Amino acid sequence: MEFRQLGRSGLKISAIAYGNWVTHGSQIDEQGARACVHAALDEGITTFDTADAYAATKAEEVLGRALKGQRREGVEILTKVYFPTGPGANDRGLSRKHILESINGSLKRLGCDYVDLYQAHRFDPTTPLEETLRAFDDVVRQGKALYVGVSEWTADQIRAAVKTAAAMGLDRIVSNQPQYSLLQRAIEEEILPLCAEVGIGQIAWSPLAQGVLTGKYLPGSPPPQGSRATDPAGRPRIAHLLRDEVLDTVQKLGPVAREAGLTMSQLALAWVLQNPGVSSAIIGASRPDQIRQNAAAAEVTLDADLMKTVDDLLGGVVNRAVPV
Repeated sequence: MEFRQLGRSGLKISAIAYGNWVTHGSQIDEQGARACVHAALDEGITTFDTADAYAATKAEEVLGRALKGQRREGVEILTKVYFPTGPGANDRGLSRKHILESINGSLKRLGCDYVDLYQAHRFDPTTPLEETLRAFDDVVRQGKALYVGVSEWTADQIRAAVKTAAAMGLDRIVSNQPQYSLLQRAIEEEILPLCAEVGIGQIAWSPLAQGVLTGKYLPGSPPPQGSRATDPAGRPRIAHLLRDEVLDTVQKLGPVAREAGLTMSQLALAWVLQNPGVSSAIIGASRPDQIRQNAAAAEVTLDADLMKTVDDLLGGVVNRAVPV
């Protein structure tokens, strides 16, 4: 497994990270979740991403139990705060109250004394940025998180946060967690150049476009049973990728991948990791064999001709707009 610097920080994370957004606490049972976590560890993956809102807080609990017994210094645990975790008006957002209460809840569920990276899951327009950054700084000073980052913030929001933290002498943002894949490239125009300038590393989520880039969704055919497209909660998030125009084009990646000696998933992951601004790509899995196959992408280097072939092939279906 390759390890990469997270932005301009001293933290190194595995090029492939394991995330449990739609799996732990919902899609797979706890035994299956534990098997996936242990398969990730066996493949050299040490970086594990979750969030307090995943599966209504259950995902953190499952991950904590699955990692129990591991040497704490040997793994990097990443979690997030923003989305609702309860019915109250203050059970959401990035207020000082919610951040300081949420980190305590996350640590209890994860069964650890600190997380390696604490991320603002979205931008909160209802809370002063200074309040959010001061609360994050306090979390670091209390030893409850070692680094702080953001997820799905715009370039303007990231720029403002960097400037404000510097002016106030607060702990700086070292990471951004954006959606990034062969099909979703909104970060390329503004966010990647800005983050390269200020030393923020990208931890890409959905590098397989929520499973579409694995090739399992076929044009004109019903989605496979148990896939995200058959889940009432998950289908709206993936519907825009299930158009025949997109699926027809994605299928053309199959022969390209095979000629390179790769699976379609490995090709898609290697493409994301080829970007120098990307520190890690997050994979999810419902079976250990998926992890074993996808972890191999960390060792793949795509040559310039192959990169051009892939870009030319997908040009007509790439989304460069900021996702909603």
